[in-house]
Amino acid sequence: MVNRGDGRLAVAFLAPVLIGFAVFYVYPSLRGAWYSLTDWNLLSEPRFVGLGNYAKLVGDPLFWNSLKVTFGYVAITIAVQLVAGLGLAALLHRLTRSLVIRSLLLVPWLVPSVTTALLWMWLLDANLGFLNHLLVGLGLDNQGFLTSPDLALTSVAVINSWGGVGYTALLLYAGMLLVPPTVYEAAALDGSGEVRTFFRITLPLMRPILAFVLVVTLIGSFQLFDTVAVTTKGGPVNATRVVYYYIYEQAFTHFKMGYASALALSLVLILGVLTFVQMRLLRASTSDLA
Repeated sequence: MVNRGDGRLAVAFLAPVLIGFAVFYVYPSLRGAWYSLTDWNLLSEPRFVGLGNYAKLVGDPLFWNSLKVTFGYVAITIAVQLVAGLGLAALLHRLTRSLVIRSLLLVPWLVPSVTTALLWMWLLDANLGFLNHLLVGLGLDNQGFLTSPDLALTSVAVINSWGGVGYTALLLYAGMLLVPPTVYEAAALDGSGEVRTFFRITLPLMRPILAFVLVVTLIGSFQLFDTVAVTTKGGPVNATRVVYYYIYEQAFTHFKMGYASALALSLVLILGVLTFVQMRLLRASTSDLA
């Protein structure tokens, strides 16, 4: 039997969380939605312009270019983190389950992204970087990893993938641990090899975990800012001007807060649609383990 006082107790425990959510998420979101309908430069009073900012957004080539660059970055990041993460998770699962190794995998993820960006900026420097010294030592030419329009975006994606692949691997490893050992034993009795077992049994049974990892990686990749701000500042030739950095420029360089708010809300809508499509396509709410 449920005590009538339990409801009040539950409200008392939930109140701090609900208040924090309302103050730090709901209220700023509503303010942002209002500012997206105004022309505001931080110095004067916001002037209502209706859907003018959204109309400007549709005809803004820099916005569409930043969106294209962001999608390119997301594709590279998801591919690298998923493939490398699955490889590391499989090695952990089949070869070793050492707590020390699992802890070491998290170290790059725990390092602040600004520190990671600075570290890799020095390593990839065209003149003084260790990687270019190594290439020259092998008889190859210097590469402008962060200064070439053809290499900059891929370099930024690899930098962030290096920082996040350990965390991704541990999430996937946790998913592999959910598969009952009896399933692998039955597959071994049927003569299934390691590779076939991985693709025919492990991956299908990990579908909810894979969906979660893809959604988290997608959202995190769209929020790329620190690495670009430290290493390339959107260059060269807009090659790394992702949508998050473009929003920052509009807000705090050009002081177009209303337009920046419209860009931000558009990004939220895009992320919502992409997340919904991913969850439906991967059938994240169901599992073959049930």
